[in-house]
Amino acid sequence: MSESMSKRRFMIAAFGGWNDACQAATDTVRHLLDVYESREIGHICCDSYYDYQSSRPMMCNVQGRKRIVWPETTFYEVTIDEHTTVYVEMGPEPNFHWSDYCQRSLRFADECEVTDIITLGAMFADCAHTRALPVSHSDGDDDDPENDSYCGPVGIPTVLNYAAAEDGFEARSLWVSIPQYLGGDDCPAGTMRLLEELGSIIGVGFDETDLADRAEKWRRKADMLIRCNDDLSDYVHHLERMMDESGEQDVPTPHAKQLVEETEEFLRSFDHPAAPEE
Repeated sequence: MSESMSKRRFMIAAFGGWNDACQAATDTVRHLLDVYESREIGHICCDSYYDYQSSRPMMCNVQGRKRIVWPETTFYEVTIDEHTTVYVEMGPEPNFHWSDYCQRSLRFADECEVTDIITLGAMFADCAHTRALPVSHSDGDDDDPENDSYCGPVGIPTVLNYAAAEDGFEARSLWVSIPQYLGGDDCPAGTMRLLEELGSIIGVGFDETDLADRAEKWRRKADMLIRCNDDLSDYVHHLERMMDESGEQDVPTPHAKQLVEETEEFLRSFDHPAAPEE
């Protein structure tokens, strides 16, 4: 790592919900917590920020005793190697008081002497699983993490990204595109792409452990899916041609919604096969 890079301190933030297609963004943080030495160093408590009818508390068994776990945001310190420590923030997207929530996040980053904040997101898009999943970058003063011409709803990663830039942090967002026709299963290929992009920014090679194997299994399952549906196969080949020729992620198709519905129905039957007739 260069001397200038060693002086930078990174915080990586990912939020569950609308911004997190197939949990690819929050799974990136979970991967870091699973693979590297980490410790909890702070929380943003829940009561002021969450609607419990949309982000419900969970009943869990902890050492044989029932316990209610409330939605909250947690901060961690993660040691990547002897030269690299990063901070991560993860929680459900809050329902209320976003400006105050972001300021609390930034105060925590300031206390940890963070210089760079990277927010992660994942979105469904018209892209092919047979190609490297696109990852878009933006700085905190860009118009949108997905597209410079975008006008429309945004999520907490975008709001935090802009607030960080206004407060003087180096701020950027990474968004991975997930094939919309594959439904809502986990997407290890998306997580791996975000991890690769993070590594190139921070200047480290992250341990991917089993991500490559899981991503290959994800692709094989998708291959089997398109072999069973001629319309979907034609659609994916169309996406491949468009991505190869122009690199564009959003390819309009009049049958996209129907294909997604058929795909989700197929995946449900795949995961829960009908009992054989006697």
